[in-house]
Amino acid sequence: MKLSQFSFTLPEECIAKYPAEYRDESRLMVLHKNTGDIEHRIFKDILGYCDENDVFVFNDTKVFPARLRGNKEKTGAEIEVFLLRELNKDQRLWDVLVDPARKIRIGNKLYFGENDSLVAEVIDNTTSRGRTLRFLYDGPYEEFKKTLYAIGEMPVPKWIRPCAEPVDTERFQTIYASKEGAVASPAAGLHFSREIFKRMEIKGVDPVFITLQMGLGHFRTVDVEDLSKHKIDSERVTISEETADRINRAKSEGHKVFAVGVTVVRALETPVTTTMQVKPFDGWTNKFIFPPYTFSIPDAMVTNFHLPNSTMLMSAAAFGGYENVMKAYRTAIKEGYRFGTYGDAMLIID
Repeated sequence: MKLSQFSFTLPEECIAKYPAEYRDESRLMVLHKNTGDIEHRIFKDILGYCDENDVFVFNDTKVFPARLRGNKEKTGAEIEVFLLRELNKDQRLWDVLVDPARKIRIGNKLYFGENDSLVAEVIDNTTSRGRTLRFLYDGPYEEFKKTLYAIGEMPVPKWIRPCAEPVDTERFQTIYASKEGAVASPAAGLHFSREIFKRMEIKGVDPVFITLQMGLGHFRTVDVEDLSKHKIDSERVTISEETADRINRAKSEGHKVFAVGVTVVRALETPVTTTMQVKPFDGWTNKFIFPPYTFSIPDAMVTNFHLPNSTMLMSAAAFGGYENVMKAYRTAIKEGYRFGTYGDAMLIID
């Protein structure tokens, strides 16, 4: 597959700037991948497509306030720091992106918060992701983390809207988020409400959880035409023995496994045995799924409508079939579906 095959014109008004009023009342397009047939539903209808003892697999990663706004020493120039990953807890080292990067050098000090309450020093200018900062903070670690997060903002992508608002602290997280470490939200999970989980319980549908700490790799621009040459950033994945056993039991008994989001699909397809089972896993994955691809684990996939040329769109097309998914996207634009993190959902199923 080529990059240009995933290019399409997306009108600006199709990108959702804000979430739906209620999580489970966004629209749901159901794409039957075997026939290409499309249904138009509301998200709360999703349980009509599953049966007792089916399994929904969720990513319980939790987004942290990763965007910091501050100033450079001496010049006072405004800078933005995007926290990517904590490298060393004791030394307060973080892997970050800095904007504008061209003005930042090793040894520069950066100031954040009211009265410059937090100071960082640039100690490495050569990492593949940008910069390494050492935060100069002498207090206890928990106090440092509390200060850092109090200054930070939830990293709502700028292509959604330029400024985050307080509501995003809640709505940019899934209701089951628990394992802190993501800088992007697993968007497909944002549609699930407490009411849906209660109805799953009543119906006998099992929710299970994996963790994939989402980085910026999903959103990096693909700049090669040949998709086999694109490299995606590695992300940490944890699949417990209990979760793996429940998924494998569902498969062996002929029940469906619903993967909620591209991140879950990547996680499930990473530690697969030769007998098509999921293994417990605690490690890293840089798996990039694009057509053609033969899936081992998920029988159905819940995903949002993604932007042109995005790796998430490519993974959805691998699952639903390229022609089916691109046709569904054309239909979505025509029918006024909302795209992006806060947008509407698609269920891809047999």
